[in-house]
Amino acid sequence: MNRVEAENVLDVNGVAMAFGGLMALSNLYFQVKMGTIKAIIGPNGAGKTTLFNIITGSFPPTQGTVRFKGRSIEHLKAHKIAEQGISRTFQTVELFGNMTVLENVMVGCHTRVRPSFIASGFKLPVHNRKEAKTRDKAMKILRFIGLGDKYDEPAESLPLGEQKILEIGRALASEPELVCLDEPAAGLNETETHVTSSLIRAINARGITVLLVEHDMKLVMNISDEILVLNYGQKIAEGSPEDIRNNTRVIEAYLGGEA
Repeated sequence: MNRVEAENVLDVNGVAMAFGGLMALSNLYFQVKMGTIKAIIGPNGAGKTTLFNIITGSFPPTQGTVRFKGRSIEHLKAHKIAEQGISRTFQTVELFGNMTVLENVMVGCHTRVRPSFIASGFKLPVHNRKEAKTRDKAMKILRFIGLGDKYDEPAESLPLGEQKILEIGRALASEPELVCLDEPAAGLNETETHVTSSLIRAINARGITVLLVEHDMKLVMNISDEILVLNYGQKIAEGSPEDIRNNTRVIEAYLGGEA
């Protein structure tokens, strides 16, 4: 692996995705540099979530390759990709509502913690030690994301902004090197969006690479190192926030031709 490849935590090469006769993605190439925040933007239907689903193993692409730290992952199952070091959140919050805030994060920890079936079933000391370690780890994550004082509350009782923060916390529990955040600010007010933006920066400051799909352009422009723009499943622009802000094709895609 050469130095350029080593700096890219993710390489998407010639990826296409067809659903019947519909091309959701077409011949897509891009890289995500290690330790950066990269945003993917585009109008509704541009293929952003389809791309996330391919990267995180919901389904393989029709063609092309996805490489994580130099290893091909496009045909791995989702749980195997999570074990490699990629985690994600979803557009619609997918928490275990009847479980506590702490228990939701503990679920995310079990990607890395694998007690044996016998030890777990009979509550042997080795299982008890691992469970205590998992609780401690989950509490550290909750304190980091600002929900430590709500650890014993039902997840469904949290307001939307905190539910989205909790889902990010659960994604962090698997100790990812790359976290994919699918519209983390959708439906949030200005204060909640600011909290989310600050958390994403804090996550990145810990050395975790962030791949972000988001419609809130203020958030995207403020925190991204690079931005990829999709329209009708194709890349129409890629570059720094300043490059994208002044790109005529991007303006046309968002404003219907009014550059």
